[in-house]
Amino acid sequence: MNLNELLAGYHHKINIQIRFKDIDKQGHVNNANHITYFEVARVKYFKDVFRNNIDWIKTGMILGHTDITYKRPILLEDEVYCYTKISKFGTKSFEIDNVLTVENGHDTFLCAHGKSTLVCMNYDTKLTIEVPKPWIEAVNQYENAIR
Repeated sequence: MNLNELLAGYHHKINIQIRFKDIDKQGHVNNANHITYFEVARVKYFKDVFRNNIDWIKTGMILGHTDITYKRPILLEDEVYCYTKISKFGTKSFEIDNVLTVENGHDTFLCAHGKSTLVCMNYDTKLTIEVPKPWIEAVNQYENAIR
């Protein structure tokens, strides 16, 4: 699959600031930072899609699983972007996909892609809950409005 095919269906894209502390001894971004970049993009996606209509004190989600495939090192001076989309809803969880790219002039390079499973929670009871219907509706509305 080429990069254009991989990015098809992604409508949410943010710039990721690479910090000097992200760089390891080999001169590239340490692999552990990719999860943080995905998290930053995920939070911005939620803000844009849910418009702050989530009560993060009572109801939210926890990270259940993350899988990342690394394709190319990210360097300090790179112009990095993270694409985000929710790819699948389950009963109590959903999957969110991310792609990290570097843009260099007219070229775009794939650096990493990953999939995370987020489990919906009631923080008061500490129990899992079904994915709230308004969340599903907001995602569908956002993704369909962008097309």
